[in-house]
Amino acid sequence: MSTSRQHQQQFASDNYAGVCPEVWAAMAEANAGHATAYGDDAWTARAADRFREFFETDCEVFFVFNGTAANSLALASLCQSYHSVICTQSAHVETDECGAPEFFSNGSKLLTAPSTDGKLTPAAVRALATSRTDIHFPKPKVVTITQSTETGRVYQRDEIRALADTSRDLGLHLHMDGARFFNALVSLNCTPAEMTWKSGVEVLCCGGTKNGMAIGEAVIFFDSKLAQDFDYRCKQAGQLASKMRFLSAPWLGMLADTTWQRNAKHANDCAQHLRTQIADIPGVQLMFPTEANAVFLLAPEDKLTALRERGWRFYTFIGGGARFMFAWDTELARVDQLAADIRDVLR
Repeated sequence: MSTSRQHQQQFASDNYAGVCPEVWAAMAEANAGHATAYGDDAWTARAADRFREFFETDCEVFFVFNGTAANSLALASLCQSYHSVICTQSAHVETDECGAPEFFSNGSKLLTAPSTDGKLTPAAVRALATSRTDIHFPKPKVVTITQSTETGRVYQRDEIRALADTSRDLGLHLHMDGARFFNALVSLNCTPAEMTWKSGVEVLCCGGTKNGMAIGEAVIFFDSKLAQDFDYRCKQAGQLASKMRFLSAPWLGMLADTTWQRNAKHANDCAQHLRTQIADIPGVQLMFPTEANAVFLLAPEDKLTALRERGWRFYTFIGGGARFMFAWDTELARVDQLAADIRDVLR
């Protein structure tokens, strides 16, 4: 494969993208001179304060390396080993974290609800939470939702509030996996507070990697009592970075001005652009509404093979659909090339 071909943009994942300039600059600034280790530094303190400003509340903030660690440790902090966590069948914690939530919670079971669009409903939560109450069954303790979902759907604020109300009524905590938090936030056009703690979310795992950072997630507890000893949990799990400023400082670039918003909006707009370009192609079935930065399409397997033979990379899962993800740096011309090839192979 030629060097130019190797560096062509692909849409298999928004993780393929590089680091945005604002984040890179923040890391470079943190790289000047020495700073205290293990999070006892000015960069980490400033980043935590920036999150408190961002969410308009005095939350507890912790920085970890990736989403699997963030979700697993957050859920473990809300559970005992004999508890269970309610999620959808397609949830990342169920399908793509290699048993990490169960491992870090010392055995808490995931209870999965069927969902055609990746969203969890209050009715599904209630059905699972009340299906059994005997001592032989792991007691439900947490509800976890993904925003945006694995199918690219976005929970509306009233849907989050309804889930929070149901969870509260059943004595359950509400956790949000926000790997693509910013894409959902732009889609809803509301404040960060309105989409989280004002709607009843107690713990958020906020992802930066998919929106222009090199690495890192923030675990945010809107109820400080739930964060008790979470720093020890991070240390035990190998998530206490010795040079923590390189996990925390990038957030200063991400949350400064409109970086997060501009990056997420561009990715979402590119997804809409592809959808518009291919919506009228015979033989293409768009599987879900495009509400964030993902497009799912269903097409005959031989046509998807033809696309791959033209050099396109993408994943096929969740009902056999091809998923295309868009990032902060996606070039519209490259999206047009993809659309043209989809049209050509399905002609």
